[in-house]
Amino acid sequence: MIRLEHFGRQDFDLLISWIDSPALLMQWAGPHFKYPLDVEQLNHYMEGANEENAKVHIFKVFLDKTNETIGHISLNHIDLKNRTARIGKVLLGNNAIRGKGIGQKMVTEVLKIAFDHLSLHRVGLGVFDFNESAIKSYEKVGFVKEGLLRDVRKVGDEYWSLWEMSMLEDEWRGM
Repeated sequence: MIRLEHFGRQDFDLLISWIDSPALLMQWAGPHFKYPLDVEQLNHYMEGANEENAKVHIFKVFLDKTNETIGHISLNHIDLKNRTARIGKVLLGNNAIRGKGIGQKMVTEVLKIAFDHLSLHRVGLGVFDFNESAIKSYEKVGFVKEGLLRDVRKVGDEYWSLWEMSMLEDEWRGM
Protein backbone atom coordinates (compact mmCIF):
# COMPACT_ATOMS: atom_id res chain seq x y z
CA MET A 1 0.00 0.00 0.00
CA ILE A 2 2.82 2.41 0.89
CA ARG A 3 6.58 2.47 0.69
CA LEU A 4 9.27 4.59 2.26
CA GLU A 5 12.20 6.09 0.39
CA HIS A 6 14.83 8.48 1.66
CA PHE A 7 13.74 12.11 1.59
CA GLY A 8 15.99 14.39 -0.48
CA ARG A 9 16.40 17.93 -1.69
CA GLN A 10 14.12 17.21 -4.64
CA ASP A 11 11.29 16.80 -2.09
CA PHE A 12 11.69 20.17 -0.36
CA ASP A 13 9.09 22.11 -2.36
CA LEU A 14 6.33 19.58 -1.77
CA LEU A 15 6.99 19.42 1.97
CA ILE A 16 7.11 23.23 2.20
CA SER A 17 3.75 23.40 0.40
CA TRP A 18 2.15 21.12 3.01
CA ILE A 19 3.18 23.30 5.99
CA ASP A 20 0.74 26.19 5.67
CA SER A 21 0.64 27.64 9.19
CA PRO A 22 2.80 28.13 12.29
CA ALA A 23 0.48 25.81 14.23
CA LEU A 24 0.87 22.99 11.70
CA LEU A 25 4.64 23.48 11.69
CA MET A 26 4.70 23.15 15.50
CA GLN A 27 2.42 20.10 15.41
CA TRP A 28 4.60 18.45 12.75
CA ALA A 29 8.08 19.34 13.94
CA GLY A 30 7.92 20.83 17.41
CA PRO A 31 10.34 23.73 17.90
CA HIS A 32 12.89 22.51 15.35
CA PHE A 33 11.85 24.92 12.58
CA LYS A 34 10.55 28.46 12.30
CA TYR A 35 7.59 29.43 10.15
CA PRO A 36 7.63 29.71 7.22
CA LEU A 37 9.52 26.51 6.49
CA ASP A 38 12.18 27.13 3.84
CA VAL A 39 15.00 25.49 1.90
CA GLU A 40 17.72 26.73 4.26
CA GLN A 41 16.07 25.07 7.26
CA LEU A 42 15.53 21.85 5.34
CA ASN A 43 19.17 21.81 4.18
CA HIS A 44 20.20 21.98 7.83
CA TYR A 45 17.68 19.21 8.69
CA MET A 46 19.27 16.98 6.03
CA GLU A 47 22.88 17.38 7.23
CA GLY A 48 24.26 13.90 7.93
CA ALA A 49 20.88 12.23 7.45
CA ASN A 50 20.29 9.01 5.53
CA GLU A 51 23.94 7.98 5.57
CA GLU A 52 25.34 4.76 6.95
CA ASN A 53 25.36 4.94 10.77
CA ALA A 54 23.43 8.23 10.63
CA LYS A 55 21.61 9.41 13.73
CA VAL A 56 18.67 10.45 11.53
CA HIS A 57 16.82 8.72 8.71
CA ILE A 58 14.30 10.90 6.91
CA PHE A 59 11.68 9.39 4.62
CA LYS A 60 9.10 10.41 2.10
CA VAL A 61 6.07 8.15 1.86
CA PHE A 62 4.68 6.92 -1.45
CA LEU A 63 1.23 5.54 -2.12
CA ASP A 64 1.98 2.42 -4.18
CA LYS A 65 -1.23 2.58 -6.21
CA THR A 66 -0.53 6.04 -7.64
CA ASN A 67 3.22 6.42 -6.96
CA GLU A 68 2.31 9.78 -5.39
CA THR A 69 4.32 11.21 -2.50
CA ILE A 70 1.78 11.49 0.31
CA GLY A 71 3.74 11.92 3.50
CA HIS A 72 6.86 12.39 5.55
CA ILE A 73 8.31 10.63 8.61
CA SER A 74 11.66 10.42 10.36
CA LEU A 75 13.54 8.14 12.70
CA ASN A 76 15.87 10.36 14.70
CA HIS A 77 18.06 10.48 17.78
CA ILE A 78 19.29 7.02 16.78
CA ASP A 79 21.59 5.79 19.55
CA LEU A 80 23.06 2.41 18.64
CA LYS A 81 24.89 2.05 21.97
CA ASN A 82 21.68 2.33 24.00
CA ARG A 83 19.61 0.92 21.11
CA THR A 84 17.06 3.74 21.16
CA ALA A 85 15.50 6.20 18.72
CA ARG A 86 12.50 8.49 18.28
CA ILE A 87 9.93 8.71 15.55
CA GLY A 88 9.22 12.26 14.54
CA LYS A 89 7.84 14.60 11.93
CA VAL A 90 4.94 12.32 10.97
CA LEU A 91 2.81 14.02 8.34
CA LEU A 92 0.23 13.02 5.76
CA GLY A 93 0.31 15.88 3.29
CA ASN A 94 -3.05 15.30 1.64
CA ASN A 95 -6.04 15.82 3.95
CA ALA A 96 -8.19 13.55 1.77
CA ILE A 97 -6.21 10.45 2.71
CA ARG A 98 -6.20 11.04 6.47
CA GLY A 99 -8.28 8.71 8.62
CA LYS A 100 -7.66 5.68 6.39
CA GLY A 101 -4.95 3.95 8.47
CA ILE A 102 -2.07 5.20 6.34
CA GLY A 103 -0.42 6.91 9.31
CA GLN A 104 -0.37 3.56 11.13
CA LYS A 105 1.25 1.93 8.12
CA MET A 106 3.88 4.70 7.98
CA VAL A 107 4.76 4.18 11.63
CA THR A 108 4.81 0.40 11.21
CA GLU A 109 7.26 0.68 8.31
CA VAL A 110 9.58 2.89 10.39
CA LEU A 111 9.31 0.44 13.30
CA LYS A 112 10.41 -2.37 10.95
CA ILE A 113 13.54 -0.36 10.21
CA ALA A 114 14.10 0.44 13.89
CA PHE A 115 13.57 -3.01 15.35
CA ASP A 116 14.30 -5.40 12.46
CA HIS A 117 17.15 -3.61 10.67
CA LEU A 118 18.78 -1.47 13.35
CA SER A 119 18.06 -3.94 16.21
CA LEU A 120 16.88 -1.20 18.53
CA HIS A 121 15.39 -1.89 21.95
CA ARG A 122 13.18 1.19 22.41
CA VAL A 123 11.46 3.65 20.12
CA GLY A 124 9.75 6.73 21.53
CA LEU A 125 7.70 9.61 20.18
CA GLY A 126 5.88 12.70 21.34
CA VAL A 127 2.37 13.72 20.33
CA PHE A 128 0.35 16.75 21.40
CA ASP A 129 -2.53 15.75 23.65
CA PHE A 130 -5.24 17.28 21.44
CA ASN A 131 -4.20 15.10 18.47
CA GLU A 132 -6.53 12.28 19.47
CA SER A 133 -6.53 10.58 16.07
CA ALA A 134 -2.72 10.31 16.11
CA ILE A 135 -2.73 9.03 19.70
CA LYS A 136 -5.27 6.31 18.80
CA SER A 137 -3.22 5.43 15.73
CA TYR A 138 -0.01 5.08 17.77
CA GLU A 139 -1.81 2.96 20.37
CA LYS A 140 -3.16 0.65 17.64
CA VAL A 141 0.41 0.12 16.43
CA GLY A 142 1.42 -0.78 20.00
CA PHE A 143 2.79 2.40 21.57
CA VAL A 144 2.16 2.95 25.29
CA LYS A 145 1.64 6.33 26.96
CA GLU A 146 4.44 7.00 29.43
CA GLY A 147 3.56 10.44 30.68
CA LEU A 148 2.12 13.84 29.90
CA LEU A 149 4.40 16.85 29.65
CA ARG A 150 2.03 19.62 30.64
CA ASP A 151 2.08 22.98 28.83
CA VAL A 152 5.39 22.15 27.13
CA ARG A 153 4.97 24.44 24.06
CA LYS A 154 3.47 27.91 23.66
CA VAL A 155 1.70 28.43 20.35
CA GLY A 156 0.12 31.83 19.98
CA ASP A 157 -1.69 32.48 23.26
CA GLU A 158 -2.12 28.78 24.09
CA TYR A 159 0.03 26.20 25.80
CA TRP A 160 0.14 22.69 24.36
CA SER A 161 0.75 19.53 26.38
CA LEU A 162 2.59 16.52 24.94
CA TRP A 163 2.19 12.79 25.52
CA GLU A 164 5.42 10.80 25.55
CA MET A 165 4.84 7.31 24.16
CA SER A 166 7.12 4.36 23.51
CA MET A 167 7.38 0.80 22.30
CA LEU A 168 9.96 -1.80 23.37
CA GLU A 169 11.41 -4.53 21.20
CA ASP A 170 9.62 -7.36 23.05
CA GLU A 171 6.30 -5.55 22.49
CA TRP A 172 7.14 -5.27 18.79
CA ARG A 173 8.13 -8.95 18.55
CA GLY A 174 4.92 -9.97 20.36
CA MET A 175 2.68 -8.36 17.77
